[in-house]
Amino acid sequence: QIRTALALGADRGILIETDEEVQSLQAAKLFKSVVEKEEPQLVILGKQSIDSDNNQTGQMLAALTGMPQGTFASEVVVDGDKVNVTREVDGGLMTVGLNLPAVVTTDLRLNEPRYASLPNIMKAKKKPLEMTTPADLGVDVAASLKITKVEEPATRSAGIKVADVAELVDKLKTEAKVI
Repeated sequence: QIRTALALGADRGILIETDEEVQSLQAAKLFKSVVEKEEPQLVILGKQSIDSDNNQTGQMLAALTGMPQGTFASEVVVDGDKVNVTREVDGGLMTVGLNLPAVVTTDLRLNEPRYASLPNIMKAKKKPLEMTTPADLGVDVAASLKITKVEEPATRSAGIKVADVAELVDKLKTEAKVI
C-alpha cells in the first residue's frame, strides 16, 4: 500500500512494523508519535479500517494531538493557514473551517484515485521508505480491549399481509395496541 502511494505521488513513506493486532487507540498513539516527529500541517486519514470498522482513529488522533478535526470530508480546500472541510449531513452539506495544523478523515466521495503509471511504479521502488517499530516510537501496542462475546440479534417474527385498510386499523388497535 505504501509503495502504491509512492507511485501515486508521495515523496516518501513510513512503515511501522508490528506482529501485534493494533487497535484504534494504539494506532492513534502511533500516528501521534509520527505527527510529533514530522510536524505536518494536515493529517489525512481514511474514515474506517477494514478490520474493526469503527471510525475512531482519526478522532482519537485529533484529541491526543490537540488538533482541530474535520470528519467525513467529501471536499477539502486549503486556504493559507486554514482548511475548509465539506461533509455530507442529513440535511445536505456542511462546511467547517479549521486552523492548521488539523486532522481530516475522508469520505469515499473525496476523490477518485488516479492510476499509477509504469514509470511512477518504477520510481516508487527508489523512493525512501523508513521502517520503524512501535517500541522505537515509544508506544505500547498491547490490546486494551477484549471482545468477551459476539452474538446475533434476536430474530424478528415474520410480518403479515392484510386485505384492506380496515383490517390494518383493527390489527393496530387490537393486536399491536398502538392506536
